[in-house]
Amino acid sequence: MFIVFEGIDGSGKGTQIRLLVEFLRARGKQVLTTFEPTDNEIGQEIRKILREHQDIGMIDLQKMYCSDRANHLKREIKPALEQGKIVICDRYHDSTIAFGMLAMGKDVLEEMGNEFLKPDLTILLDVDPEVAMQRIEKRGETKELFEKLEKLKKVRENYLSLENVKIINGNRTVEEIFEDVKKLVLDLI
Repeated sequence: MFIVFEGIDGSGKGTQIRLLVEFLRARGKQVLTTFEPTDNEIGQEIRKILREHQDIGMIDLQKMYCSDRANHLKREIKPALEQGKIVICDRYHDSTIAFGMLAMGKDVLEEMGNEFLKPDLTILLDVDPEVAMQRIEKRGETKELFEKLEKLKKVRENYLSLENVKIINGNRTVEEIFEDVKKLVLDLI
């Protein structure tokens, strides 16, 4: 099973992934957790662009994401699925669409992902951008390229326009959110 968590920065994806991994492993499931951008060469370059707010153009950035994703699928995701593992990924192609729509059309971005494996479940943790910004600021890290309130508002709208996602209200307590996550996952396993 291939499960993806999506959401704006500060939506709580990492926390919910950690809880889900613990939940599944306690039930004897083999789980691989992974993320995009990856730690490979392209993924590291993407992270550098985001951290340093480099303006390389949205189309070039999205092409880099797609290249990173193709490598990610080949190197990690598909082999783990073939071994019968549950793969849980922090961001995938819906991020390309939601963030890319800041500068490009949805159709072009969707087409960029036609060749990629479709997840069995995509969970969108929907959080108010103001709440997300508070969480980001609590981290005390340098803000990345998209970690600005106005951008997060638009990206959230873009996520909510997607049809293939299961939306969970991420403004509640960690425990309440996780109950909804568990229900969605248990329906599949």
